[in-house]
Amino acid sequence: MDCKDLVLDGLARVEESMQMTLDGLNGGQLAYRPAEHANSIAWLAWHLTRVEDDHVSDLAGQPQAWLVLGWHARFNRPADKNDTGYGHGPADVASIQPESPQVLLDYYAAVHQRSLDYLNGLSCQDMDRVVDTHWDPPVTVGVRLVSVINDCTQHVAQMAYVRGLVEDRKWLPW
Repeated sequence: MDCKDLVLDGLARVEESMQMTLDGLNGGQLAYRPAEHANSIAWLAWHLTRVEDDHVSDLAGQPQAWLVLGWHARFNRPADKNDTGYGHGPADVASIQPESPQVLLDYYAAVHQRSLDYLNGLSCQDMDRVVDTHWDPPVTVGVRLVSVINDCTQHVAQMAYVRGLVEDRKWLPW
């Protein structure tokens, strides 16, 4: 097994879990927040996609799909590459209100494909390239990719938990 296959598998699991968790939800369910300062399913799906788009685009040395493919307009957001959800307050979270899960799934599919394209061109040596020296030890491509998978996995699990609250029952797709 090539080292990149582990990352590809991790991202495939995120994609599968996203699809299962969003399946059949309506706009109201997507926007539901269990408390004023809590995140909605829609915001969590948007944010995890923004993080993957931001981080993998940076590693690949290419502009984000958010900007070059116009996804910001589909979410009625500014064309700001730094608008990833970090630092968002309740009003920002509430502003992500798609009518259906389709735009969330479509944006994730576009980002996921770009991630796959990037990963398929990597070698194991490429995973050792240092991309951030502000940490000790410095962050490599491989470490950054594991961080993306970890962040996405946590957020898709949070989405499943909120779905359980929305549907007033325990609901986990796996």
